[in-house]
Amino acid sequence: MFASNTAFPLLTATAVLPAVGAILTAAVPAARRTAAKWLALAFSLATLVLAALVVVRFEPGGDRYQLTESHAWIPDFGVRYELGVDGIAVALIALTALLIPFIILAGWHDADPLAVSDSGSAAGKSSRWRPTQGFFALILMVEAMVILSFEATDVFLFYIFFEAMLIPMYFLIGGFGDRAHAGTDGAAATQRSYAAVKFLLYNLAGGLIMLAAVVGLYVVAGSFSLAEIAEARASGELEMATNTERLLFLGFFFAFAVKAPLWPLHTWLPNAMGEATAPVAVLITAVVDKVGTFAMLRFCLQLFPEASKWATPVIIVLALVSIVYGALLAVGQRDIKRLIAYASISHFGFIVLGIFAMTSQGQSGATLYMVNHGISTAALMLVAGFLITRRGSRLIADYGGVQKVAPVLAGTFLVGSLATLSLPGLAPFVSEFLVLVGAFAAYPVAGVIATLGIVLAALYTLVLYQRTMTGPVKAEVRAMPDLKARELVVVAPLIALLLLLGVFPKPLTDIVNPAVQHTMNDVRKTDPTPEIEAEAAK
Repeated sequence: MFASNTAFPLLTATAVLPAVGAILTAAVPAARRTAAKWLALAFSLATLVLAALVVVRFEPGGDRYQLTESHAWIPDFGVRYELGVDGIAVALIALTALLIPFIILAGWHDADPLAVSDSGSAAGKSSRWRPTQGFFALILMVEAMVILSFEATDVFLFYIFFEAMLIPMYFLIGGFGDRAHAGTDGAAATQRSYAAVKFLLYNLAGGLIMLAAVVGLYVVAGSFSLAEIAEARASGELEMATNTERLLFLGFFFAFAVKAPLWPLHTWLPNAMGEATAPVAVLITAVVDKVGTFAMLRFCLQLFPEASKWATPVIIVLALVSIVYGALLAVGQRDIKRLIAYASISHFGFIVLGIFAMTSQGQSGATLYMVNHGISTAALMLVAGFLITRRGSRLIADYGGVQKVAPVLAGTFLVGSLATLSLPGLAPFVSEFLVLVGAFAAYPVAGVIATLGIVLAALYTLVLYQRTMTGPVKAEVRAMPDLKARELVVVAPLIALLLLLGVFPKPLTDIVNPAVQHTMNDVRKTDPTPEIEAEAAK
């Protein structure tokens, strides 16, 4: 199951480098804000180089977990520092390392001092201090913890970083807000505080339940090692009582469903994404939330295969509710960022549907969906952030005719919108198609219901574009500038990736598919035989 250790601890280096960058960025003197930004960007690019090495060193046809590291950590409690990556983890590490430099560039001025008057107006002469160094240091620290979560093959080690990432995210949400609130700073601070506390409480509740399940797993298995437990389960050496396995599964799944988020545990996401800056909103939904769906594949299905199959009907229903409910609420939104948040809830429903359809097409599609959703949401949300910064409002009704005064901005916004509705030729189409094929094969009714999410996605994305970009030019946007060089550097590579993976997803599927097959073997599932082949065999 595990490949042999490598001489150079590449996985550790990939996670430690951004953590070191976070510490050094935070230590930059307050007067040198620009130096802190460049330092953070340099460390994010260096991390991207190491992540690229992980991709290059990984052999899709090799052992399940590769580039492994294993060291004693807390031997009295059976806790080890164990790292290893399969194809799914490699894809998500690459996504994380790719997005962080764009997040930093997009948020280049998000932590600059705000000029405010005594009354709170943005037009005043005094300045409200904002910790620029802290903003970028927190982003790098989140990156380090997310990467370690994707790499950890010791359950307790995973739990530590799964929970620890909540702290920097809490400060990023609560400490920084977009410029749309500049004129009502007191009310904005209250809203940000509420969103940050809600985010923290929801995820802490899920984490506490998971902690009880982690302890219970150790009591039953006598180990925290994913490899040891999985091998013992596969060989029959470790047998769990049915009720015990189901309770442990529910403890893990609850925490992952909160993180994902899955209906009805989703309500923290629209608040968090709405009140955070656009780059931090991307960090939440395109990076951090992927840990939840990834963990369903790595831990729920591998450690508790029978309980996973037992819970599948209910989880399929929850996924379908997320798809339709999230899309319906997106249709009715007046706030651009909250619309994207509810669209993400719908998309996470597709991911969970693909995972628990338990077909190779569904799980491959779910993994591709995690990557493609990260890229498409980043493109759309970051362009939306540039738009909101220019106008100073998140309300859709405050825009109109933008494409006439800022055509490049409108064009990139259109591509991001079309990717969100999974237009053929763009990357999300491939993943959504595979999820639907996998769902139809195992649960035809669920597949039919899920297609409603596609129809609603077309409605909310095209209406959003129509109301903001077309029509008469509103007076407030008449002088709106087009995208600048830094903003184009952020958006252009994301759009290029959407196009490339839309027409040529093979490099990604080659990495992912062997890992998916291992997961299918864990739950002892095979793909349903097509009815035509079955009839021919008769």
